[in-house]
Amino acid sequence: MATVVLFHSAHGLRPAVHEAAARLRAAGHEVHTPDLFEGRTADTVEEAMELKDEIGRDELLMRAVTVTAPLSERGLVYAGFSLGGSIAQNLALADTRARALLLMHGTSDLAEDAAVDGLPVQLHVAEPDPFEPHDWLNAWYLRMQRAGADVEVFRYPGAGHLFTDEGLDDYDGEAAEQAWRTVLGFLEEVAPAESGA
Repeated sequence: MATVVLFHSAHGLRPAVHEAAARLRAAGHEVHTPDLFEGRTADTVEEAMELKDEIGRDELLMRAVTVTAPLSERGLVYAGFSLGGSIAQNLALADTRARALLLMHGTSDLAEDAAVDGLPVQLHVAEPDPFEPHDWLNAWYLRMQRAGADVEVFRYPGAGHLFTDEGLDDYDGEAAEQAWRTVLGFLEEVAPAESGA
């Protein structure tokens, strides 16, 4: 069983996040879904960007650290959707006990001196994705490898940016199911073995 902290996108803690968490729990994992927007959600990309900018990146990171700090000794899988993926990446690279990093639809920049010891990283991203262009993703991939991460990238041609959120226009059912099957396999690989009696 893995302990997963799953961060929402700039749309907030929408039903899709709870549904994703339920899917992971059904596979036996412990999942935490912090609400970094304190109950606020957005239906459009424009509203989502306004909400994100209003709170500010530093405040969002502080809220995320406050939630994860008491759990980090367990060896967390940091995960997130889009903006939440960016936050998850920042936290995972700063946590020497991080077990894995799962990025759905989003990445973040890396510090030049970023270093991890074989951290398993999986990214699921639409192709093309206006928020994650090819040049950026190629550079991100190389920098993650240089930092010492074990990176896998899965691309979904023709899908929308947040293709796992059934409540948004981006939703692509086939791509979403394919992504979740791959995610469950990934979590099974990185989860600590259950101790026998």
